[in-house]
Amino acid sequence: MKGKNNFFWRRISFLFGFSVICMLIVSVAYFAGEQVAFMGTEQDEPASAKDKITVIIDAGHGGRDGGASTESGVLEKDLNLAVALKLRALLSELDVNVVMTRETDVMLADENSAHKKRDDLAARLKLAREQENCIFVSIHMNKFPVEKYSGLQVYYSKNNAESLLLAEAIQQKACEFLRKGNARTVKAADSSIYILHHIEVPAVLVECGFLSNPEEAALLQTESYRNKLAAVIFAAVAEHLAEAQ
Repeated sequence: MKGKNNFFWRRISFLFGFSVICMLIVSVAYFAGEQVAFMGTEQDEPASAKDKITVIIDAGHGGRDGGASTESGVLEKDLNLAVALKLRALLSELDVNVVMTRETDVMLADENSAHKKRDDLAARLKLAREQENCIFVSIHMNKFPVEKYSGLQVYYSKNNAESLLLAEAIQQKACEFLRKGNARTVKAADSSIYILHHIEVPAVLVECGFLSNPEEAALLQTESYRNKLAAVIFAAVAEHLAEAQ
């Protein structure tokens, strides 16, 4: 375990190269280590793939559905996928299964469907329902007609009590390590957020920032800031998984 943690530390330090994120990873290393140890010890047989916790990473939108966009035309779907792939890379260091709703620029609906958006969301929900012992993390970007609004905000499903705990963990980490002036709090999802309204497992939707805010939109287009986003979400997920056991 010690050797694996050392490798993990070196990998994160190399990937991000800034002290704040290194401190973040160090602070969560204990919880991540507990999670790995819980899933399999030296005395027990390693956990099988189906016994492991599964983290479903949902990169919102895709294909014909670009989602929101910046003033210059950068599409939400592309930023969502970039953050989701970075999060997958980090979670691969833990003893969990990672499932992506999409890994490329695709929409999860039949091209001949008359209701592509609805079918896309239904396909994502179906994938989540097919997994056992899982949590669902959806990555999105926000937009509002007034430019001044900014900040990461997490929505949670009211159908599972663990959703609120996971949402609060992500929001707290974001406020502490990402943008300290962010005073936003978590919100319960209503019927307008289809997946969170219908899903039964612990589930959150992370609005990573506002594409309508020029400063935040510029940050979201940088790899370094997306690295920070992925690290913050990873840290909260790893801590939540450890404490949930």
